[in-house]
Amino acid sequence: MFNTLADFFKKKPSAEQIFLQENNIQFDSEQGYIVDGIEVNQWSERLMYFSNRKLSTFNDLKALYFSAMIINEKIDLEIANQRFVRHLGNNQENLLQMKHAIKKLNDYYRHFLRDK
Repeated sequence: MFNTLADFFKKKPSAEQIFLQENNIQFDSEQGYIVDGIEVNQWSERLMYFSNRKLSTFNDLKALYFSAMIINEKIDLEIANQRFVRHLGNNQENLLQMKHAIKKLNDYYRHFLRDK
């Protein structure tokens, strides 16, 4: 009986919490977003380069969402040409990883934050 009452009063995770958990996205007030265990703000120089200096951190998901097309095109172009910017440490693997993290953050913004 007690377990039935306890189960009734347990908070069920919201759709947003489930999405964040399934996509391995966390937010830390000091570090910013952490996607797949990687603090994405470590890529701030890359983000500035690919966003034409419009963005310096991943914390503003709205700005990231609206700049994503340009960022993805520049990443795709760099991968297609196999000409990587050395001073940023770019290579195909970490650019694809960045692109994947941007997609996850954009999906989160589109599904849960955009209409608020």
